[in-house]
Amino acid sequence: MSQEYHVTSLVVHATPKALQQVEANILALVGTDIHAITPEGKLVVTLEGSSQRAILDNIEAINALSGVLSASLIYHQVEPLVQESEEIL
Repeated sequence: MSQEYHVTSLVVHATPKALQQVEANILALVGTDIHAITPEGKLVVTLEGSSQRAILDNIEAINALSGVLSASLIYHQVEPLVQESEEIL
């Protein structure tokens, strides 16, 4: 079974009054990072993981957060992880 690296970007829209709590909750998820936040409640978020399931679990968790209005998938990329022994051959 080959290993993969997944990276996804989202735009999350949250209510402005819940923005601080949404930010903290997103950052508490494994493999997440926030790159920009607007006072109106928009966040640019990236998710990294070793499987599509891990990415989908985080997207579902973000959508379920109190104060989140929507999470829109912007980009998703999958790269195979090559083991060192394969690179040498």
